[in-house]
Amino acid sequence: MHRTHRILAAIALLALAVTGLGGCGKEGSPPVKGPQPDELPTYQVQSAFKLPDSATWTKAKRRGHLIVGAKEDQPYMGEKDPATGRYSGFDIEIARMLAASLGFDPDSIQFRTIASANRETALQNGQIDYYVGTYTINDNRKKLVGFAGPYYMAGQSLLVRTDENDIDGPQDLDGKRVCSAAGSTPYQRIAKDYPRADLVAYDTYSVCVDNLLTYQVDAVTTDDTILMGYAAKVPDELKVVGRPFSKEPYGIGVPRSDNALRFALDDALATHEKNGDWKKAYDVTLGLSGVPAPEPPAIDRYPAS
Repeated sequence: MHRTHRILAAIALLALAVTGLGGCGKEGSPPVKGPQPDELPTYQVQSAFKLPDSATWTKAKRRGHLIVGAKEDQPYMGEKDPATGRYSGFDIEIARMLAASLGFDPDSIQFRTIASANRETALQNGQIDYYVGTYTINDNRKKLVGFAGPYYMAGQSLLVRTDENDIDGPQDLDGKRVCSAAGSTPYQRIAKDYPRADLVAYDTYSVCVDNLLTYQVDAVTTDDTILMGYAAKVPDELKVVGRPFSKEPYGIGVPRSDNALRFALDDALATHEKNGDWKKAYDVTLGLSGVPAPEPPAIDRYPAS
């Protein structure tokens, strides 16, 4: 196949994979990889659970369901099928298992896509009850929101085309056009630590990946979890290079003042890690990238401020 045609085919396949619309492709086309609903774990709803000290939980209880912020364009982590509106991925399963522990039916969650740059505002304004979407815990963000967890330890890496041989790590980014999500930790790290890179930003990583496939950028940078998902969708066109060059502890974002909710989510997360739900959720989502489940990181139950 001509190179241009292969690239266009890769973009089309990636679009189908991300949106979940390619399950019944023509004969001989590669199957879309992703969790199937009947393969996902089920989580026992703690119907007697009460958390009256949490204003967020109380409001959600009166409403009858949780509103959870998420990503919609991250394969195996958080992606949305525009045809059905269904969200799937490891982050989505984390949100679902925690909802069950808080006394809510996971199927009743209203997921809301929130861009990286808008996460703190969405939590501060009460637009969402909590946020699960490759959300790195750091000291600056703790000044604005609270974090339960972490529930996963990722690391920043680089995604390039398979025909790219000049980029093996961030030290090779001088003069290279590098794409990341606006407001994200990876964007900020490249800007600070590798200022000679030609950094560009979009609201979503899917746009970055499209630009990578069409030679408009030389690399995409974000957490390895996200990049592994994209590379697994079109392995003939994309690859992850080098070793992770950061540690990204993923947390569940909550309103900063709601320590009762934060501690309840810590307890719930510990329970689901112990009873095997965490690993089951990983295996049918992020585990489909071929990377076996690691040990979950220690939960940081930092004191109320």
